[in-house]
Amino acid sequence: MNASGPGYPLASLYVGDLHPDVTEAMLYEKFSPAGPIMSIRVCRDVATRRSLGYAYINFQQPVDAERALDTMNFEVIKGRPIRIMWSQRDPGLRKSGVGNVFIKNLDDSIDNKALYDTFSTFGNILSCKVVCDENGSRGYGFVHFETHEAATRAIETMNGMLLNDRKVFVGHFKSRKEREAEVGARAVEFTNVYIKNFGDDMDDDRLREIFSKFGKTLSVKVMTDSSGRSKGFGFVNFEKHEEAQKARGSSCPSAVSDMNGKELNGRLLYVGRAQKRLERQSELKRKFEQMKQERVSRYQGVNLYVKNLDDGIDDEKLRKEFSPYGTITSAKVMTEGGRSKGFGFVCFSSPEEATKAVTEMNGRIVSTKPLYVALAQRKEERKAILTNQYMQRLATMRALPGPLLGSFQTPSGYFLPPMPQPQTRAAFYGPSPVVPVRPGTRWSAQPSRPPSTPILRAAVPPRRLLSNISTTRQASTQVPRVPPQAQRGANIGTQTVSARVPSSALPRGAQQYKYSSSARNMQPMGHMPPVVASQMGEPAVHVQGQEPLTASLLAAAPPQEQKQMIAGERLYPLIHVMHPSLAGKITGMLLEIDNSELLLLLESPDSLRSKIEEAVTVLQAHQSTETPHK
Repeated sequence: MNASGPGYPLASLYVGDLHPDVTEAMLYEKFSPAGPIMSIRVCRDVATRRSLGYAYINFQQPVDAERALDTMNFEVIKGRPIRIMWSQRDPGLRKSGVGNVFIKNLDDSIDNKALYDTFSTFGNILSCKVVCDENGSRGYGFVHFETHEAATRAIETMNGMLLNDRKVFVGHFKSRKEREAEVGARAVEFTNVYIKNFGDDMDDDRLREIFSKFGKTLSVKVMTDSSGRSKGFGFVNFEKHEEAQKARGSSCPSAVSDMNGKELNGRLLYVGRAQKRLERQSELKRKFEQMKQERVSRYQGVNLYVKNLDDGIDDEKLRKEFSPYGTITSAKVMTEGGRSKGFGFVCFSSPEEATKAVTEMNGRIVSTKPLYVALAQRKEERKAILTNQYMQRLATMRALPGPLLGSFQTPSGYFLPPMPQPQTRAAFYGPSPVVPVRPGTRWSAQPSRPPSTPILRAAVPPRRLLSNISTTRQASTQVPRVPPQAQRGANIGTQTVSARVPSSALPRGAQQYKYSSSARNMQPMGHMPPVVASQMGEPAVHVQGQEPLTASLLAAAPPQEQKQMIAGERLYPLIHVMHPSLAGKITGMLLEIDNSELLLLLESPDSLRSKIEEAVTVLQAHQSTETPHK
């Protein structure tokens, strides 16, 4: 039990029920009067860095920790009473349940402190908690005593007592498995029967008359509303289990076996074992999970996801397009308000047919749009895959050496939080000088360190940005070999011009500056083209206001983002300048080409222009063939 290290007694406290905004500084200010503190740690989520609602405080002396536990438990911080207990690092002791007491039927006014004060007379309490939700107390709680004897005394004294005029139940804590086992044992020997669907003309006497032939009834009740009208269900409690349910091997009739499914006044009765609400919900949940797993296994490998569908494609057209590849059991285009959402599903009778359809139909143009076809995935599977890819990228970023990270380094001990993909690019950022990573504005959760090479970022309006796109290859240069320390310093005075923005493209009245590596300020000057650093020795596609796109940058991105980086961020703007009305369709057609070939096209304006004209010709020919049929 040495929290501080070998040979030192326990001096660590667990502080729970914290407000999400509580920080280490607040806790230090609160607990420092109790004695010298060695460390404070608020536990946070790895990805979001949000507080998990609890913290650990390590004191230098156990007596100081004990003083804080005795005097500060249940004090309020940011509107919430905190809960303090000794930190127990052995999970076996925490989960054993020895000395743990369960209390239910608590009044809403009883909180953690009131429960602690009530049970503290029976022995030393390690932990005390009333379970709450957003609406307040849920009516039950737990008290964990230091010894089993103290827990037994509390149960013997308090079970059945009145707390705030409510009779409470106090008993030993039982795990979920133990409770489920007890419920299963009681279910075998049930005597209480649930009856429903008998209409609103049933009363207690008539229900007793119907079921009394099966044995002696202890109670009969038809549930009614406020006006006394039957709700259509009720309960019958028999004296013996055999009377409620036929014993195995017995030939005598029973209430459940004889009355379940029997017609009464034109209605089919349901008669079964009476269940508590939680038990019934748990059973229904298990059934739904079983049905879900059966459905998943039945459609595994045969259900296809199809997206980028034309608005004119409906269920029949989708089935017709995929029918040559096998027997289709279902084809559905997802709609909203009668309009297609652009994706759907096609289910085949065998995995072989589905695989053939993916091979043949993925990327094929149907109604002027290239289809994306793949095996359908459940939302949970897709979310797990995306999370895994993000964590891999995050680990790669953190594994890069410090000098390479440049302006993307974050404070030690923090993780980069996930950031949403912006729909449009801001007009005031440019490429990183060294590392091919995403623009700085995508990683804005922590303040970034300025890059080692000064970069002038041009404030170019998005509309004018399209007319100033250019591609270039950097000529290889011979530079002398220098040590890494000297190389970083040598890069300060080196800048490579990859794109120039004419002064007319800048916003009117925009101030331009020149930067000096030896000065801390910016000096205004006349119109000056922006200086953008490019990657050394690797061909790159440069678009003003965006980072250079290289093969290495493209390969480092997840597969689902590669096409977006090429199409949405670079290819579409170029096509939109030439053919605004057909830009979307032409972009979709060109996406069939491999990524490496698309990079070459982006570097060669003439080749790209030729490909675009070919696509326009195909579209015009396709439209001309469809016109006579309309």
